[in-house]
Amino acid sequence: MKITSSREVYKCSLFRVTEDQAADSRNGIQIHRAVVRHAGSAVMMAVDERKRILLVRQYRLPAGGNLWELPAGRIDPGEKPLQTARRELAEETGYRARTWKKLVSFWVSPGYVEEKMTIFLATELTAGEATPTEDERIEMRWFSRREIAEMIHSGKIEDAKTMIGFLLWERLGKAAPR
Repeated sequence: MKITSSREVYKCSLFRVTEDQAADSRNGIQIHRAVVRHAGSAVMMAVDERKRILLVRQYRLPAGGNLWELPAGRIDPGEKPLQTARRELAEETGYRARTWKKLVSFWVSPGYVEEKMTIFLATELTAGEATPTEDERIEMRWFSRREIAEMIHSGKIEDAKTMIGFLLWERLGKAAPR
């Protein structure tokens, strides 16, 4: 596939939207899509020495309510995902981590959104003062592995990045023994 045309139809501070056409000269297939262009996000899974996981709760307009989720933030121009993770963890929670490990990168919804999320495990934490942006009202709380597993199972956690991060971390043996 090769993009044959692209036209920006909307732009704001978080993303832009393009209308794109692509064609495959070998088989004649053509695709026309509106694509949400997003710089990507870093997700921070902060785990303390007791193997508790830090979640934040904030209002999410598209979801129509408050969600418990792993902290995350948009990658700013010129930043690498790990730089964003370090900055966002400190801004949203006040915590800083000595050790960082990439768990996974994934496309959020590749049918029409160009956003890649990268989840990092953050350990060896030190507390500090959070400095959220003026439109963020963030509640923080530490949860045990069991509490998060129950919240996912019962539908109290509905955020995909949080489910992916937790389930991958647990599968890779990062959780405390049951």
